[in-house]
Amino acid sequence: MTTPPRAEADLLTALAAGPPDAPAVDLTALADAVAVRAWQQGQVDVAVAGVGSPIGPLLLAATPAGLVRVAFAQEDTDAVLAELSARIGPRVVESGTLLDEPARQLAEYFDRRRRDFDLALDLRLATRFRAGVLTALRRVGYGTTTSYAALAAAAGRPAAVRAVGSACATNPLPVVVPCHRVLRSDGGLGGYAGGLAAKRLLLATEAA
Repeated sequence: MTTPPRAEADLLTALAAGPPDAPAVDLTALADAVAVRAWQQGQVDVAVAGVGSPIGPLLLAATPAGLVRVAFAQEDTDAVLAELSARIGPRVVESGTLLDEPARQLAEYFDRRRRDFDLALDLRLATRFRAGVLTALRRVGYGTTTSYAALAAAAGRPAAVRAVGSACATNPLPVVVPCHRVLRSDGGLGGYAGGLAAKRLLLATEAA
């Protein structure tokens, strides 16, 4: 994650301290304001923020094109950040403000106040085939399920069931792009990057 140079970091610390009789400045808020300004000036490739959820902490990442990554707690955060830096750009900053809308919509979803996400999505972390599978996934409605075979047919590749399963397993935007709604043909849960307990909870949330 991008960090300010030493001189700039020292300046931020000095600004936060202020005169001896002045109230301290919130360094987190100050850093967030700097990140927002850099974003507005086109100097940020990816903004990231952590949020809590009933299925555990999630790491959200967005580019100017839209939400690009939702990562589970059991994923290696350093590896996720390294992938974002390598595949999108090295200017990665942390900012809750820049991820406020995805965080808000996820909270509404988990509170059962939202069924559909209204977010711009950046699918560049998926290959062309997998991006097609993610597009088909977005048409699987709230509270419903489909099979890997049916999803392969919906994606225009009925014989590519295994490849569709792989696309679901590597979905960069779980929950928002609902791969949890895909089950095996026999009704079994299949796999899930966030763990089967998380998949059960998501399905139960939508069934309630």
